[in-house]
Amino acid sequence: MSMFCFQCQETAKNVGCTVKGMCGKPEETANLQDLLIFVLRGIAVYGEKLKELGQPDHSNDDFVLQGLFATITNANWDDARFEAMIQDGLVRRDQLRTTFLAAYKAKHKKDFAETLPEAATWSGPVSAFAEKAKSVGILATEHEDVRSLRELLIIGLKGIAAYAEHAAVLGFRKPEIDDFMLEALASTTKDLPVDEMIALVMKAGQTAVTTMALLDEANTSTYGNPEITQVNIGVGTNPGILISGHDLKDMEELLQQTEGTGVDVYTHGEMLPANYYPAFKKYKHFVGNYGGSWWHQNEEFESFNGPILLTTNCLVPLKKNNTYLDRLYTTGVVGYPGSKHIPDRPAGGKKDFSALIAQANTCPPPKEIETGSITGGFAHHQVLALADKVVDAVKSGAIKRFVVMAGCDGRQKSRSYYTEVAENLPKDTVILTAGCAKYRYNKLNLGDIGGIPRVLDAGQCNDSYSLAVIALKLKEVFGLEDINELPVSYDIAWYEQKAVAVLLALLFLGVKGIRLGPTLPAFLSPNVAKVLVEKFDIKPIGTVQEDIAAMMAGK
Repeated sequence: MSMFCFQCQETAKNVGCTVKGMCGKPEETANLQDLLIFVLRGIAVYGEKLKELGQPDHSNDDFVLQGLFATITNANWDDARFEAMIQDGLVRRDQLRTTFLAAYKAKHKKDFAETLPEAATWSGPVSAFAEKAKSVGILATEHEDVRSLRELLIIGLKGIAAYAEHAAVLGFRKPEIDDFMLEALASTTKDLPVDEMIALVMKAGQTAVTTMALLDEANTSTYGNPEITQVNIGVGTNPGILISGHDLKDMEELLQQTEGTGVDVYTHGEMLPANYYPAFKKYKHFVGNYGGSWWHQNEEFESFNGPILLTTNCLVPLKKNNTYLDRLYTTGVVGYPGSKHIPDRPAGGKKDFSALIAQANTCPPPKEIETGSITGGFAHHQVLALADKVVDAVKSGAIKRFVVMAGCDGRQKSRSYYTEVAENLPKDTVILTAGCAKYRYNKLNLGDIGGIPRVLDAGQCNDSYSLAVIALKLKEVFGLEDINELPVSYDIAWYEQKAVAVLLALLFLGVKGIRLGPTLPAFLSPNVAKVLVEKFDIKPIGTVQEDIAAMMAGK
């Protein structure tokens, strides 16, 4: 087989993509991503060994985060970028090896003579990358359960890295996050007992909680606490720039640079929650949100007419009839052949979006595809400000149950399940959501309960942390011993690796009984899936009516 990838929910036959990714990823790109992960493992080996010598090295922390982030589904399609990262990674690894060998000799008065894993020693020119990549991918680990646990860990790391990178851009870091990245990557080069691998997976959940809390602190201390907001989904008469992805720093700098230019700014997909932050509301040319979730972008980017800026993952390949490639800009870890890439900001400086602004002024205004507004901004600070009202509604019986329907959207028809659940839930239930899964139901007229909207949108997928904070606060208010005693059910949609990080975070927090769909992950071997089912009562989704009945019964 020419490739093997099973990191996203769409993976072929829920087993693995072996010729071309269902996401559109070619085999060459998939294999280069595997080789980059292989190189990152080598860096981690030396990072761990230097730490053991009492000489921790943090010079590669950013590179590790960005390398993991770049391999997330729908982030980077540019093979040249991956080849450059692999070359850079090999240089970094070899510099670490030199540092380690010298430090070891200085401490032990002898040369290091132990056998190192191949990831720490292999080297080759660019011409050798394609062939080497075929031998270091997922299937290089033959034992199914070991492979499952290693990949569950790596896939969780990718999600954690994405969130940690967003926090780092805003100047927020915690050394324990970077330390765990190296520990976890290095562990996948060792033959560890199953119980140690499971412990590392749970530690990934703990690290995911720490990382999402850090990102929440970074976002809210920089841009203010999200607040209840009516977001316009129509269009204006000025030319516009459409920004998609998750990076709020890019959002800030784009708004600053477009002010007074006659160009409006619209959000798309996971950037929708930027509308909820006070710091962005002062910009009169920040018009609102355009379109829906990521998988609609071929049509929506086409009809937008102006430049599109992709700040993170969720970029899908253009179809043959699309004409917006000359209007497509990428930045950060994102790459796409033929698009224009905005370089990273210089130290102490800002990214330069002047090319987008100049092009926008030559484009017609966006084509209107819908009108009206949607409501959001229910992150933990806002919901806790309404805590008395929410608690009273629960105590009076006006709210019988909360259903957490956070996570990802996707293009499979089976995802209509989440729309149907939202439509058929009893009117005394409230949906708590975060991530692009919200687009399955956030434009439905589901009403409110005593002024409390029946869909409370906390924000981006990383804001699933807000939902955990809300649940823990409700547990405290009601004087409960266990978070699972709350009138809360979890009906989670997943697609890519950040959703896996969120899932591991929920498991670390002790949440049980999660319904996960549309399918259970292909990277869970039967034995690993059995462990999760027995320990955490994870279950696949069923029919809409059966699941609603079970959730309302607390099952």
